[in-house]
Amino acid sequence: MLCLLTASTRPSSHGCACLRLSRGSIIFYEDRNFQGRSYETSSDCAELTSYLSRCSSCRVESGCFMVYERSNYMGHQMLVKRGEYPDNQRLMGMSMSDCIRSCRMIPMHRGPFRMRIYERENFGGQMYELMDDCDSIMDRYRMSNCMSCHVMDGHWLMYEQPHYRGRMMYLRPGEYRSMRDMGMGPMDMRIGSIRRIMEPC
Repeated sequence: MLCLLTASTRPSSHGCACLRLSRGSIIFYEDRNFQGRSYETSSDCAELTSYLSRCSSCRVESGCFMVYERSNYMGHQMLVKRGEYPDNQRLMGMSMSDCIRSCRMIPMHRGPFRMRIYERENFGGQMYELMDDCDSIMDRYRMSNCMSCHVMDGHWLMYEQPHYRGRMMYLRPGEYRSMRDMGMGPMDMRIGSIRRIMEPC
């Protein structure tokens, strides 16, 4: 099969268009409504301002991504899947003229899902293991908050309120000794519900 590179593709980091479609693809634009200069990527990007002066809208061609209001995957974050997002302020709920500054590509996970949540930092206190969604950790486990966790399998979203509402936090496999270190902002984010990312990314 012949693979064609688009003008916005950087071969050294993104590969051919065929690979890009299989992995997911997102295009960022400097201005709202997909105007101005653009940058396309199929992988994580810790600093979008290395390519664009700002990012005010985006279009997901395929796959799922987390977009962040600050560099290095920090600050307010939002899951975006295939579709058009003409205004980041409405998408992210940001104030003033803020914009997207980093993104992560979420790979499709087809195996089991498993994570352990702890009521205290550094895996202390009561521990519970999840293998499916939990719409209220308070109702199910009588935990008022989750302060650390260990993701063994799959990709997950944590929400600050029950029933998958409020701010969200993306967790890939790994150990998270303190949720305070996740860079969500000046106010600590409490965890009210947790769900698996099962979209066809």
